[in-house]
Amino acid sequence: MPVNVWVVIRREYLQRVRSKWFVISTLGAPLLILLFVVAPAYFLVRGGQAEQKLAIVDGSNVLYERIAPYLVGEGFEVEEERWYADVVTSLRKEATEGEIWGFIVLDELTLDTGEAIVYVTTRPSPIRQLTLQSAITRAVMEYQLERQGVDAEALLSGGELSLELLSEERTSTEEPQFWVAYLGAFFLYMVILFYADSVMRATLEEKTSRIVEVIISSMEPWHLMLGKILGVGAVGLTQLLIWIVSGFLITAGGMPLLVSQSPELIQVESIFSTLPGLGMMTLFVCLFIFGFFMYSGLHAAVGAMCNTDQEAQQVRLPMVMLLVIPIAMVSVVIVQPMTAMSTWLSLFPLFSPFLIWARVASGGIPAWQIGLSFLLMLFTVLAIAWIAGRIYKAGILMAGKRPTLPELWRWVKEA
Repeated sequence: MPVNVWVVIRREYLQRVRSKWFVISTLGAPLLILLFVVAPAYFLVRGGQAEQKLAIVDGSNVLYERIAPYLVGEGFEVEEERWYADVVTSLRKEATEGEIWGFIVLDELTLDTGEAIVYVTTRPSPIRQLTLQSAITRAVMEYQLERQGVDAEALLSGGELSLELLSEERTSTEEPQFWVAYLGAFFLYMVILFYADSVMRATLEEKTSRIVEVIISSMEPWHLMLGKILGVGAVGLTQLLIWIVSGFLITAGGMPLLVSQSPELIQVESIFSTLPGLGMMTLFVCLFIFGFFMYSGLHAAVGAMCNTDQEAQQVRLPMVMLLVIPIAMVSVVIVQPMTAMSTWLSLFPLFSPFLIWARVASGGIPAWQIGLSFLLMLFTVLAIAWIAGRIYKAGILMAGKRPTLPELWRWVKEA
């Protein structure tokens, strides 16, 4: 690679990584994500602690032992209260004095119909209310099934469903992760578009300030374009790797330590445990690299052919609209990753970075399709580089009226 290209790469890279906004966005993004995930769960659990202590009056003498383990597993503190004439009055007093949040009264009617009365000091959230109702219903079903000689626990827990694919070989043994598929595709869309736009703005800035005339006197135009793309791409890759490493550190070390101090956050830890593994993250980085090279080449050409930011945004609009198509189709691809439509859309190079990720994360696709998509993206990168390089060479020094399509075609042929 020519020395001049390395000079441009170094300048573009250092100029961006030394900015305060790079530091703020790089360090702030993982912290914001962690805050948005942990804080709601933490305050939800903390806020619910006042309503965790429940007394259960079991007039049926058979339901308490079935309800209690389920409620304890859902975060309630349960105690059994024996049945006597004034038990409701006594427990009402305890509840109003703050000793308990509420109490459940079960009787013989509960065994037949599942009906029960729950006395509470404050109205429970819909989720809490559903939990209490499910506990009572499940206990009654267990009792009725056991009376008929059926293994209630095995029946209610459900059997394990094993899937054996006969026609296609999975590329991953991991279970489908639909939220990872959707958020990952959307994140790729945002990051690729952001850094490709940075290439366009850098090109436009140098062109409008006439700095480019001095630079071009000492190097080839396509060397300048290549240096800008690689420099900005290195910044994006650096930021992406920092985020990935931060995610692994939080998952491997931070969350277990946090849970050890606050056991109520165990549900948050289970969310982090479903994050993609090293293989998936490697695929994610590769898709970012190819997607960035394709769209940054197009954006560099836009920056070279335009004279103002307003012009650039108008020319860029079709590319942005083109990117909306794969994002709009992600939900369809996640649900039906193996259909012909999903396959052909994901193999279209400009859509591949987003839809290949969605297909892999939502259940796996044949390995040959992943390989084919990368091969097609490679050819597309080379084609875009050839076309964009010629437009860049012809347009970077031009000023005045924006070129028409016939003029662009002439640049591509003659540059």
